[in-house]
Amino acid sequence: MRFEALVALVALAAAAAPAARGYGVNKFSFLMPNVRPTVPELYLCTPVKVDPMRPYYIVGFEPNATMATAHHMLLYGCSEPGSAKPVWNCGEMAAASDEAGYEASSPCKQGTGSEIVYAWARDAPTLSLPEDVGFKVGGDSDIKYLVLQVHYAHIDKFKDGSTDDSGIFLHYTQRPLPRLAGVVLLGTGGRIAPHAEEHMETSCEMREHKVVHPFAYRTHTHALGKVVSGYRVRSDRHGEDHWTLLGKRDPLTPQMFYPVLNNVTIQYGDKLAARCTMESTRDDYTMIGATNKDEMCNFYLMYWVEGTKPLDVKYCFTEGPPRYHWDSAHFNHIPDEEASAI
Repeated sequence: MRFEALVALVALAAAAAPAARGYGVNKFSFLMPNVRPTVPELYLCTPVKVDPMRPYYIVGFEPNATMATAHHMLLYGCSEPGSAKPVWNCGEMAAASDEAGYEASSPCKQGTGSEIVYAWARDAPTLSLPEDVGFKVGGDSDIKYLVLQVHYAHIDKFKDGSTDDSGIFLHYTQRPLPRLAGVVLLGTGGRIAPHAEEHMETSCEMREHKVVHPFAYRTHTHALGKVVSGYRVRSDRHGEDHWTLLGKRDPLTPQMFYPVLNNVTIQYGDKLAARCTMESTRDDYTMIGATNKDEMCNFYLMYWVEGTKPLDVKYCFTEGPPRYHWDSAHFNHIPDEEASAI
């Protein structure tokens, strides 16, 4: 079992990153253990157990992957991993008996704690967090395991017997940091009609008494996405909605985390809202799903909080079209043109 604790690797992390932050930063290689995907659209997961006796603070993510090999990667923080195997099939479409030869399970054990820590696609570069901001893992945090998920959309390069070690070099420190990072994932279910433009929309209300400081965002769709935008919506005492743009991108550009477009805070009673503008030239309906033939509508918001735990809420999802739209959720002053145009 490859459940090494991070603490066991501190002494082996010979290449400590330059101490530009004013404290020591080490590097941990979290890579696929030379897997060989044999079927297309395969999602594979591999875990690492974090030392339960002391916390670590992840301050940077250095991808070790190319889009020619990996369609995308996700890093999950789990209370328990989805499997006791060193590698397993963790795609949403995975069958209990898997033709790829791997046990099928979710990234994190169902019914236990699960959150997304980092996401990568389309040759996005290294992400460094702001000064004194880090993802707390291990110790008394909710993250006891990290699970790396890699989506192998195409397998042509593995037909000659080649293997893959795509993954992430995690930059971390043992120094306690005053600002703890988190990620909220906004997304939708739903479907896109043939030969149509569709707005896939989601929203949720902030119900925690914390001051949230967004600092980065990331967009993700498959082939039909044209624009993905995310907002903070604050209502005044007259019920008028005021929309502040947090991020907006063409999702087919490098899917990295970009700095938020407006430096604002999110507080109790505010709403987060996201829209994916999709354009279909297909003859059939396109559903939300895990393969390239399906679609996804995701807006990731990375943030920090000071002197407290990150948000309990990690996900913000709606049913999507045709059942859910912003107007059916009674928003007003919706920035229709801004939300769907680059």
